[in-house]
Amino acid sequence: MALQKLSHSLTKIRFKPLQTTVRHILYSLSFSLLCIWQITAQETNKGKEVQIPAEKDTVKSKQVTPEEILNEKAQDTTKQDSIVEEPQFLTDKVVYKSKDYMRLSRKENKMYLYDEAEIVYGDMQINAGFIIVDNAKSEVYAYGIKDSLGEYIQPPVFKQGQNIVEPDSIRFNFDTEKALIYNSRTEQNGFKIKNEVSKRENDSVIYMRNVKFTTSENIEDPEYYFYARRIKFVPKKKIVTGLVNMYIADVPTPLGLPFGYFPLSEDRTSGFIIPNPGEENVRGYFLQNGGYYFAISDYADLTLLGDYYTNGSYTFAVESAYALRYRFRGNLRFRYENNLQSERGFPDFAQTTTYNIQWTHSQDAKANPNSRFSASVNFGSSDFFQQSTNQLNTGNFLNNQISSSISYAKTFPGDPQVNVNVAATHDSNVNTGVVNMTLPNVTANVSRVFPFAPKVGVKKGIIHNINTQYNFSGRNSIQTTDDDLFSAQMFSDADLGMQHTIPISTNFKLFRYLSASAGTNFQENWVFETIEQSFDPEANEGQGAVVRDTIKGFDSFRTYNFSASVGTTIYGTFNFKKGKKIEAIRHTMRPSVSYSINPAFSQFYDTYEAVNDEGETEIVEYSRFEGGFFGAPSNVFSSSIGFSLSNNLEMKVKSKDSTETESKKITILNNLNFSTSYNIAGDSLKLSPISVTGNVPIIQNKLDINFNATLDPYALDNNNRKIDVWNIDNGGSLFRLTRASANFGYSFTSKDFEKGGVNDDPLENQNFRNGGRPDDLFGGVTDFSEGRSYDNTKDKEVDKDTKDYNFKIPWTLRLSYNVNYNNNARQNEISSHSLMFSGDVEIAPRWSVGASSGYDFKNPGFTFTNLRFQRDLESWVMNFNWIPFGDRTSWNFFIGIKSSVLSDIKWDKRREPDRQL
Repeated sequence: MALQKLSHSLTKIRFKPLQTTVRHILYSLSFSLLCIWQITAQETNKGKEVQIPAEKDTVKSKQVTPEEILNEKAQDTTKQDSIVEEPQFLTDKVVYKSKDYMRLSRKENKMYLYDEAEIVYGDMQINAGFIIVDNAKSEVYAYGIKDSLGEYIQPPVFKQGQNIVEPDSIRFNFDTEKALIYNSRTEQNGFKIKNEVSKRENDSVIYMRNVKFTTSENIEDPEYYFYARRIKFVPKKKIVTGLVNMYIADVPTPLGLPFGYFPLSEDRTSGFIIPNPGEENVRGYFLQNGGYYFAISDYADLTLLGDYYTNGSYTFAVESAYALRYRFRGNLRFRYENNLQSERGFPDFAQTTTYNIQWTHSQDAKANPNSRFSASVNFGSSDFFQQSTNQLNTGNFLNNQISSSISYAKTFPGDPQVNVNVAATHDSNVNTGVVNMTLPNVTANVSRVFPFAPKVGVKKGIIHNINTQYNFSGRNSIQTTDDDLFSAQMFSDADLGMQHTIPISTNFKLFRYLSASAGTNFQENWVFETIEQSFDPEANEGQGAVVRDTIKGFDSFRTYNFSASVGTTIYGTFNFKKGKKIEAIRHTMRPSVSYSINPAFSQFYDTYEAVNDEGETEIVEYSRFEGGFFGAPSNVFSSSIGFSLSNNLEMKVKSKDSTETESKKITILNNLNFSTSYNIAGDSLKLSPISVTGNVPIIQNKLDINFNATLDPYALDNNNRKIDVWNIDNGGSLFRLTRASANFGYSFTSKDFEKGGVNDDPLENQNFRNGGRPDDLFGGVTDFSEGRSYDNTKDKEVDKDTKDYNFKIPWTLRLSYNVNYNNNARQNEISSHSLMFSGDVEIAPRWSVGASSGYDFKNPGFTFTNLRFQRDLESWVMNFNWIPFGDRTSWNFFIGIKSSVLSDIKWDKRREPDRQL
């Protein structure tokens, strides 16, 4: 009798009630007893017992796991155990499960999994509503199921590694690892792919038929898609197509290609950047923004770009970004432009060359707690932003100053602590072309030391609080122009100076309520160039003139002063009756009185004899440090008393929210300050003008109106010169208002009234990095070399319900107001008066309009104006920017696909400003 291997299965069996009769049971029992009697009669051999010797079974017992059900073949019971078992076709463990039932059919040699079925084989996973495993064919079939309403639910999901495919049905072979997938949907590197039939050859190659692929979020109803009858799809690498055609809103367009290649690499790869063709009236036909991209490593890249115009103009640009997590990040941009106007030989021919270097570098705080390197560089030609092509940077065009700074700071821990900072700075005036640089600027300081403080306990009294420190500053200053930049003349005009400062101070209490402080400051200044003056009677055609000779060499002077101050804080509260909306008003005053002495350092002054215009000889006093690095020390003794008073006015109001237990504080007047001084040692005009500053909160934490004014108590003579006579004694008021100004800046959006607002990183703002504003009050930035004229990093969520849009309209508004009044010499005029504004309104879902402009009330007229319109087309964007008037009159229109994968599919039309203006 042959042995047959038992099959073990762990399945969930659903029992059904058996309908039978007693007659059938009796027939079955009778038949069973007859069979048993016949078998027994054959084996007993006439009632005699036959001894059968025991033999050892050569077949080893084997425990069969549930997973081997899928590997079990039909076995012939006549085969002998000595035959070698055939190798299994499964090379990995199979895990399967389902929610409703798992049924094993011996007759069909199949297994059925129903409701939330799942099979995991190696790195492959199949989820579906209904899965059939055919052991004979080594295949798996996966389908969806219908719910009680007849809806198709739980469609198959095929996963292998990071690849996910969502078809209507799947047929997969375990032996060949090939698959047929019907109506699949998958996503690869921003592409969403849908096709009728897919044939999976292996892990890396899939052939598809009747394919739609797009970057739209809605794969079932995309705004646009590319249609190909046959494609070869290599996940995470490429899509190769035959004839491909572009559809927009399910309408075929004439845009088609005989074949297509779409890279899908997740890693950055090097490659060519296709230039954009176009035409200009002045420089002719052009190719812009063509070049090559180098994917150097995971931490850095490099982009080389260039423009060329048929009249000979060209542009070369280099861009690089780098980052190392928890260490640093930065980017570098260099641009050189050679612009030609007209043609060589014509009278209106002109050639200009401009360049600009932008470099930002920031170090992570975790990299090194004791040292830090940072850079913010915007260096180049003063007229770069006025003459630059292929970009529109309105904020920097209106900015009169560009500046740079590179610094390295090092801290030496200890007691006392030492801090050293080495920096190089630069600033240029784009109107005058004057460039100021410090190469280098070194500062060092030793932290404050309390030599008489107790080693333990609190410092009390004058002696314990005596403290001192040491500060050092050294600068090599250079002032030059664009023409002399980095020339020998520039370095010959460099001026070097060093300064040592040792302050000593202390603080203490007087009569419990007064806070007093006193201190002195010693300062020593080192210079390496002085100026000696003399009078030459033969100069200036015999009329005489002052001769100034520069003396090279080390020289120094020392100064010191003394100061003391005492102040306190006074509170006054007025309480209202209970039940009133305003519960109390509190007035806080902080008066302060100070005294300072500044000696006269006449030892650093010399004299020479000169002849004045009347021919008389006079003695002229001068200092050899005049016009030097730190200027000349004062030779006038001063002893002055200073007065200041700071005021804050607040009120406490009952909260509108009945659940609040505490009242709400509102600031009425914030930091209303009055300050002046009286020079005891002065011979005239002893009282200084009174300075008034403060701000009035209009909207709490959002809008404050800042104001300041100067009040002069002295009168003016007929020549509008100040005289030592009180203005009230001269027939005027107690004070003359000589100067006043008021300004405010207000920036708010509809999101301010919602929770969870997001703050943008200002370092990512190109306008701010170049020295402009972080917002677009003066207009935004359009860099055509980036292949777009819109910001695709801030896609807005759109409310699907258009009814809500009737009363929820997103908007932003930025205001800047400034007015200055001048009456120092009876001018009685408004010197400047302007209002700048910028705003955007999303008038409909995905449709926004905006403007940046202003109005000059002093010289009536609109300031620089920029109008912008943008239409978000989900996968596409349409953008129009227009500068309607002024020297920068221009416009640009752009429509293109948002996704960076297909950023070259766009249409860009623009008119640049007239460079000759």
